[in-house]
Amino acid sequence: MNIKPISIGNITIENNVFLAPLAGYTNYAFRRLCKGYGAGLCYTEMVSTKGLKYGSENTEELLYTDEHEGLCAAQIFGSDPLIMRAACEHEKLVPFPIVDINMGCPVPKIYKNGEGSALLENPILAENIVKECVKSGKIITVKFRIGINDRNIITKEFAKRMEGAGASLITIHGRTKDKVYSGEVNYAEIEGAKNAVKIPVIANGGVFSKEDAKTLLDRTGADGVMVARAAIFHPQIFCELTDTPTESKLEMFTKQLKWTGQVCDERFTTVFMRKMGAFYVKGMRGAAAYKERFFQAKTPEEVLSIAREAFQE
Repeated sequence: MNIKPISIGNITIENNVFLAPLAGYTNYAFRRLCKGYGAGLCYTEMVSTKGLKYGSENTEELLYTDEHEGLCAAQIFGSDPLIMRAACEHEKLVPFPIVDINMGCPVPKIYKNGEGSALLENPILAENIVKECVKSGKIITVKFRIGINDRNIITKEFAKRMEGAGASLITIHGRTKDKVYSGEVNYAEIEGAKNAVKIPVIANGGVFSKEDAKTLLDRTGADGVMVARAAIFHPQIFCELTDTPTESKLEMFTKQLKWTGQVCDERFTTVFMRKMGAFYVKGMRGAAAYKERFFQAKTPEEVLSIAREAFQE
């Protein structure tokens, strides 16, 4: 596949293989891990703009970053243009020169609140949100789906609207909202949008291997690819896609646990790394037993002890 630098506004990203924003997963430690394995750009978990406005502690924790992580993009969601702009200007977003607006989340409570993929049904509001956020001085990008369902596909038109409103890059998930994460990716819709705009287009959906990524690029003509669920089970997929050297699963797990513990309390570190350990043993001999043991662990030390046994070389 064609690995190349990509420009977003006045920033040049090292390569065109991105880590998607994944609620519950793309925290500081996970992003730092994937960045080290070759991801050109990583996104925070999606952050509520209302949460930022009202000082939600949980919301602010999602935005932790430091110099070790390097360049990272923040993803926000909401539906009020002025609140969205205020979020872009919030002190917690100072470290993030790129802000992505979520217009694709299919989760019912987000959709019913007029946010995420609901904005696909209100393109004028979506335009106004982007226009307002651009006034903040941030580089604004947008992630959206091809439509709500197969009867309401709006990819090309929506892409042109986002470009016209001032977005510097768009990411298109090649499925409709009602498909959630299942079904075939609609390559033709992404290709049509790519041919309709001049800003970079990142294709998202169905990338679980280098072959998948190459197919997605070849079939859509997109400028890059975004990896989502595959990274949860296999962060070193970025090594495969970018020809970055790999390391052992134990080294990977140890790093992630250490970095998680540096910014999160012991309880969160234990719970989160139990979950990640369960993902990482999938497909291994004795996976079910290891998974059960991970979820019985009470401390980060216990979690690491199980990982050392499970991932021993």
